[in-house]
Amino acid sequence: MVAKDRQTEEIIFEAATEEFIHKGMDGARMQEIADRAGINKALLHYYYRSKEKLFNAVFEKLSGQIFKKFAPVLDDNLSFEEKIRFFYREHLEILRKNPRLPAFILNEMNRNPEWMKKLILKIDIPKVWERLESLHKEDFERYHITRDNFPQLMTSIVALSVFPFAARGIFSTILESMGYDFDDYIEKRKIYAADFVINALR
Repeated sequence: MVAKDRQTEEIIFEAATEEFIHKGMDGARMQEIADRAGINKALLHYYYRSKEKLFNAVFEKLSGQIFKKFAPVLDDNLSFEEKIRFFYREHLEILRKNPRLPAFILNEMNRNPEWMKKLILKIDIPKVWERLESLHKEDFERYHITRDNFPQLMTSIVALSVFPFAARGIFSTILESMGYDFDDYIEKRKIYAADFVINALR
């Protein structure tokens, strides 16, 4: 029975994730999530009493999976430059598989900024900085990376991978008019964006 409950919950999570990413919190409907999961609405409410509770559970699990994916950034077995390359390989691949993710996150940040702040504050940002600085002290000194300009650097790094997806509706049309395939562009961008950041730091 426990195994069956777990399987049903996983099916609900998968269906809800698809529905929320496509339509956001406001646009998603519990009936449509139930239909997508192949269950009745009463059973969906048995597991999750409200759409808000289901959304919170899905969003926290999704963000947790993403943060876990980038855990090697805090390991000591990769150089600073290797971590930049690792970030773009993984981040761009996640976005390639989930192209609606940036728009979904931006919409939810605007819809409920306080809830989003609570989620972000679960990450010990100062501790992340201290860990990276201790691991790559020489690199930080050579590249003039400080606590003051670190937010600027991180914003720039993330923007280079997020923008093509956040503006995909227009950007993919521009690429097509120039004879480029969007997926091929993203594959090459994994290398180009990393090279761009590393060369900019030197």
